[in-house]
Amino acid sequence: MLINPAWAQAPGAQPLGGGIESLLLIVLMFVVLYFLMIRPQMKRAKEHKQLIEALQKGDEVIAAGGLLGRISKLGENYVTLEVAEHVEVQVQRPAVQLVLPKGTIKNIQ
Repeated sequence: MLINPAWAQAPGAQPLGGGIESLLLIVLMFVVLYFLMIRPQMKRAKEHKQLIEALQKGDEVIAAGGLLGRISKLGENYVTLEVAEHVEVQVQRPAVQLVLPKGTIKNIQ
């Protein structure tokens, strides 16, 4: 016929790859994943938490969505931002993304 018969492997052949090498490869992949993805994300979350806890009345901040304002009231879970003269917006504390240097906002009195 046109197809040769397939013969089984010889009984004394060694299997490809050992158990310890594959285990070390998996462990190495998790270590790389931890240092490249998980650890930096935890560091950013810790820094953001410290930023949220350090907010004070009068701080100039940028909130989620690019909303720029000065903190006029602080609550347990919410921050009131003055975005223009006599215009206040209430946002959640975690929505504050960045604290700006004093004097950045000039048009709000």
